[in-house]
Amino acid sequence: MPQLIFLLLIIAAAWYGYRSFKREAARVSQRVRQAEKEAQNRAHGTLVQDPKTGDYYVRKD
Repeated sequence: MPQLIFLLLIIAAAWYGYRSFKREAARVSQRVRQAEKEAQNRAHGTLVQDPKTGDYYVRKD
């Protein structure tokens, strides 16, 4: 029985690690695509509107 519990813990940890890895890979991929778009347009950043003030600022990653 302890072996089964240990095996289930290992499987749960591997599943959590895989999900975390996929989430991080998607985040990095999105950042790279955004950087490619900025390089293609020769932009120095992306402007984002502040919902409270209505002012625009360069997004900080």
